[in-house]
Amino acid sequence: MTTTARLLTALLLAWTSVATSSVRAHAADPSPRPRTREVVVFAAASLTASFRAAATAFEAAHPDTKVTLNFAGSPTLVQQIREGAPADVFAAADEANMRKLVDAGAVAGAPRVFARNVLQIAVAKGNLHRIAGLADLVRPGLVVVLCGETVPCGKYALEAFGKAALAPPPGSRETDVKAVVTKVALGEADAGIVYATDVRAAADKITGVDLAPAHAVGAEYPIAILREATHAETARAFVAFVLSGPGTTILGAHGFLPP
Repeated sequence: MTTTARLLTALLLAWTSVATSSVRAHAADPSPRPRTREVVVFAAASLTASFRAAATAFEAAHPDTKVTLNFAGSPTLVQQIREGAPADVFAAADEANMRKLVDAGAVAGAPRVFARNVLQIAVAKGNLHRIAGLADLVRPGLVVVLCGETVPCGKYALEAFGKAALAPPPGSRETDVKAVVTKVALGEADAGIVYATDVRAAADKITGVDLAPAHAVGAEYPIAILREATHAETARAFVAFVLSGPGTTILGAHGFLPP
């Protein structure tokens, strides 16, 4: 090989090495599309896992959009919105709390029911106290926790005890359903009444006991765009996604029933 040929070969190998490195660097560090749009969603605590999944799917379908989620008990979210918290969408665990915002003129348009849920008794894995229904929750010595009366899961629980002609057991009243699940999972309570979807989400720690059909109470979840929404266009797109086939599929995968 002549000197000129050796020089050309060396230059070619060097160029190839640089080009390959450039391709690898580009593949390892792709430039993400900037998220120029946003939607802020206030949702009931029982929607935590399902709405996180819905937000991920929505962002995948709208790569320029960021979904910011805020979860709490529905009354707490209503209070935050009334005090001016910057929310675009509100998803409640009951009609009563949505009605508070409708009556206050804080909702744009009519709310839409997008999912339903049912109650279950949450007990520790193994159900050591052999709880089979509401009547067992009023046994002496048993520590039972419920949601507060203004929280949808608490209101539904009281309705169930009413159907069973039983006085609700004494015990703490929590600000949202996740707090009830946590106390049962940690052994701080022997039982609590939550949604079936919450038992499903914490199935590695707790077990659900169905209520007797005569005591069953159904929960309906409405969603609405808020009148003071800063990101109204994106809010409409997110609500449409939750109500769509893919949105309903995600909710169904987390145990929610169709509206």
